[in-house]
Amino acid sequence: MKIKVDENLPEVLVSILRQLGHDVDSVLDESLGGHDDDDVWAATQATERFLITQDLDFSDVRRYTPGTHKGILLVRIGRPGRLALARRIGALFATELVEDWKGCLVVATDHKLRIKRPTDATL
Repeated sequence: MKIKVDENLPEVLVSILRQLGHDVDSVLDESLGGHDDDDVWAATQATERFLITQDLDFSDVRRYTPGTHKGILLVRIGRPGRLALARRIGALFATELVEDWKGCLVVATDHKLRIKRPTDATL
């Protein structure tokens, strides 16, 4: 899977996901740190990548309608320290069928996943 890691996630996540066989780049690698969401989204879309972020702005399904992009994973854990984030996301990508998340908005909490899939109208 082609993935972009947002700047609000630990940089070690890039290597974890690469070890799992994914094609990963990050907002920081592309010198987009501190840029607004529109710039991050444009770069994500230009390279057709699945975005992993903690930024709640990307949860707006009216603006980021499932089925109109490659997918978004929004991570919302109770204690979002760098190690906890890397562990949670790494575990998800090691155990879940993440390929099925293409085009979806996925919200991951400490113990749950919620997946908003594209509707037939957006396919």
